[in-house]
Amino acid sequence: MEVIHPRCAGVDVSKKDAKVCVRVQGRGSRPTTSTVTTWVSMTARILDLREHLLNEHVTLVVLEATSDYWRPFYYLLEDEGLEVILVNARDARNVPGRKSDVSDAAWLADLGAHGLVRASFVPPPPVRELRDLTRARTVITRERTKEIQRLEKLLEDACIKLSSVASEITGVSGRLMLQALVEGENDPVALANLAQRSLRSKIPELTEALNGRFHDHHRFMAALYLHRIDAHTADISDLSARIEEAIAPFLLARELLVSIPGVSRTVAEVFLAETGADMNVFPTAGQLASWAGTSPGSNESAGRVKSTKTRPGNRYLKGALGVAALSAARSKNTYFSAKYRRITARRGPSKAIVALEHAMLTAAWHMLTTGELYRDPGADYFAGRAPAKTKARAIGQLESLGYQVILEPLQQAG
Repeated sequence: MEVIHPRCAGVDVSKKDAKVCVRVQGRGSRPTTSTVTTWVSMTARILDLREHLLNEHVTLVVLEATSDYWRPFYYLLEDEGLEVILVNARDARNVPGRKSDVSDAAWLADLGAHGLVRASFVPPPPVRELRDLTRARTVITRERTKEIQRLEKLLEDACIKLSSVASEITGVSGRLMLQALVEGENDPVALANLAQRSLRSKIPELTEALNGRFHDHHRFMAALYLHRIDAHTADISDLSARIEEAIAPFLLARELLVSIPGVSRTVAEVFLAETGADMNVFPTAGQLASWAGTSPGSNESAGRVKSTKTRPGNRYLKGALGVAALSAARSKNTYFSAKYRRITARRGPSKAIVALEHAMLTAAWHMLTTGELYRDPGADYFAGRAPAKTKARAIGQLESLGYQVILEPLQQAG
């Protein structure tokens, strides 16, 4: 097998140290040598490792992605003349029965020398910082949602059915009522009169819903949950302000992305943080969709297709795309809404949402590559692509309802 990197290093990382195998390809009668050493995962020792690899004239370092322990090694080993690639542990699995840190390091070096592993996408530092911010905002937003759900369960325990009348218990009206309950107000009429704007039309229903058994224990727990919700909200606000500063170099890309139906500024920021604005990393739109986990899998053997389930992808990007796809599916007179209805009728809503995610990624790749805004093909795109089938389907539907259909062409205005 052809050797692409005669001097290659494989690094098997753990929390405390790393096993490093330097593989030197033999020439002529000289045999191939592999030397394994152990290096502590502290900054000074990793810098010493970098000097050691440079002295050994290593041209490629293959690093296995182990939890977050790979980060110090990857960031510190990057240097001129030293190419470092991060590989997925699933793609670099060793032979069964030969599992040890030393053998793993040697196996990584061997794979790298023959070019048998693909590098994982590691964004540049500005994108990594933006990614940390957007991921933190996503996690805290989910935690705030959990606190709201705990608060709703507490209200159910107190026989307060506020969520049955108000769609959002932590909205303006709901918050006023909850704060009054915490402060000792138990009169349902007084609580219902705190409703604001459109919710005031539901005061009779609110009066019934707020008639419960809200005791001191419930007041303490509700105050605790409200405090935690406010703390999460403040953190989200701080993160959003910081993201606005960090995303300054990508403002044009964000404006392009938000022109896609269903894509909000938050979704666009997550997209840029997870993929970066440079689409040269993904040679085709299909590769971007596959990396994100929205492309059908391929599992065929002996002429039988066993599964087309999508592969695991970037969960943060996948979550943001799911929100955007649901929003686009509910939009009116758009290509995405027509695509959603068309696929839902044949394959169900779950597959339709994944198809919308794939279509959004494809559109985003082309837009960031060309710098053009999104141009919606329109809700009649599928009907115009195959007018004969559309006409036959419409006639069949009307005939199934008992109508006789006679078609006459519209007269052109002279």
